[in-house]
Amino acid sequence: MSEIQHLTKKLNQFIDERNWGPSQTPKDLAISISIEAAELLEDFQWISSEEALEKNEENIREEIADVLIYSLMLCSKLDLDVKEIIEEKMVKNARKYPVPVEKVMAD
Repeated sequence: MSEIQHLTKKLNQFIDERNWGPSQTPKDLAISISIEAAELLEDFQWISSEEALEKNEENIREEIADVLIYSLMLCSKLDLDVKEIIEEKMVKNARKYPVPVEKVMAD
């Protein structure tokens, strides 16, 4: 079992123990990802990245965790393999954004 699968299993167990499953619809999970991402943005609003990390590192870590948790839960609900969908997207991104010729020639 991969680390991602292990984390997802632990998260599903946590949710099941609290009977939160019925409220964890794909729509609500997608909304929650957006809300948590917005909360993460608040930690960076109007200050530099360095200042944000100095002032808000603990909350930044927590908001990133929330985004990742909801993302894993959404993948679980939709029966999507996280590793597979990320790898597929990376292939698409590589085609869409190829390495510049001058970079390839420099290497």
